[in-house]
Amino acid sequence: MKKIIHFIGIDVSKDTFDLALIKNNDPGQIMQKLFSNNITGFKNLAFWMKQQSVCYEDTVFCIEHTGYYSKPLAKFIQAQKGNLWMEMSLKIIRSLGIQRGKNDKIDARRIAQFAQRNQQDYKPYNPPRVIIEKLKVLLMLRQKLIDNRTSIVVPVNELQYIDKQAGKEALHIVSSSLKAIKKNITGIEKKIDDLIAADKALSEQCNLVCSVPGIGKITFCYLTYFTNEFQNYSQPKQLACYCGVVPFEYTSGKSVKGKPKVHNMANKFMKKLLHLGALSAVNYYPEFKAYYERKVNEGKNKMLVLNNIRNKLIIRVAAVIRNNQPYKINISA
Repeated sequence: MKKIIHFIGIDVSKDTFDLALIKNNDPGQIMQKLFSNNITGFKNLAFWMKQQSVCYEDTVFCIEHTGYYSKPLAKFIQAQKGNLWMEMSLKIIRSLGIQRGKNDKIDARRIAQFAQRNQQDYKPYNPPRVIIEKLKVLLMLRQKLIDNRTSIVVPVNELQYIDKQAGKEALHIVSSSLKAIKKNITGIEKKIDDLIAADKALSEQCNLVCSVPGIGKITFCYLTYFTNEFQNYSQPKQLACYCGVVPFEYTSGKSVKGKPKVHNMANKFMKKLLHLGALSAVNYYPEFKAYYERKVNEGKNKMLVLNNIRNKLIIRVAAVIRNNQPYKINISA
């Protein structure tokens, strides 16, 4: 890779993307342009860069993670051998200090400034494999169906609690919908199983991770997707921090002495899955059940002990991936 001398910040929306160019590593030289977020806009971008004597290999393209809208542009940049940097929006916002006002043009300028100021932190974006993208879609559809089922079942159950007859009638009315949702969820889970079985690397990782007590196939799938097959968070402490199971100290001087707590930037969905896994481990695995009972008998808070078990599970997941060996249950515990 050549030395980076240009920095482009891009704010992507559904139909367009705003671009800000810092040329020759000089923040005093900022040029801005608006392009359509489609193949025509990408071609116009290439033509405009040629006019400015800016080549892809010498340029870092910094883009906020915006889900589906940024994917076509990201693929185009990488196809042109550009240096792609995908970053969390919150990290960019906090790095710039106090800001006033906001629009897409200003956001593109701020992203470019972030990339130029923090160029030493640049890490090339490593896109997930196609099979991981397919897994993501299946997981998303599965969760949507579960949410829809919950939105139907909860009010019906509440109605049954208040008026048993009315609740029974309501349940009869929605029963066909619930059966259809259940069938769809089962079909999606079958596709997930087939997807994992069809890929050797994914299948091997699944066998390793699911050997850890309390970790099932769905938890494995989310871990794989969120970490890009454990490439983004390879170290145990990194992974545990990302999953929201590491409490941080909260003190200042003599007056502020708060309890250690997890950071609110953690992945709360993974924390929820690991909580369910911890409950399963406590109920069905003597190793973790003995630990839980011992700590509770010592006077520890039950939720604190469960969080410790969540931490233990994720540390074990990182270990089996690192060592490429399944977890061996401690029978003597």
